[in-house]
Amino acid sequence: MSERNVLGEPLQPCCDGTGFTRNGFCQVPNSDRGNHSVCAIVTDEFLQMQARLGNDLITPIPAYQFPGLKAGDRWCLCASRWKQAYDHGLAPQVDLRATSEAALQIVTLDALKTHSIERQ
Repeated sequence: MSERNVLGEPLQPCCDGTGFTRNGFCQVPNSDRGNHSVCAIVTDEFLQMQARLGNDLITPIPAYQFPGLKAGDRWCLCASRWKQAYDHGLAPQVDLRATSEAALQIVTLDALKTHSIERQ
């Protein structure tokens, strides 16, 4: 894989079955208009906020190989949804090594670092 993470290193996997292509990586192919680039560890507060905004990430959708999420799950989020939560003080933690550099088109590295699971 040639895609890089936000630290400029090779992109690491987020978890099994996540990402736009469901290969475990938060890579962003040209067909991914949602920019599913942020490897996040979702919280109940984040999931409830998204549900209130019409983005139900809790209910499984088998047709899209989407299992539904619960607090503690790792998932490749749309960068715009992560930023939306960040702007409201509800952003989940992120794994910088598994977050694609494509996220930087929408959110700053400094913002991501404030919610990083890694020590910087």
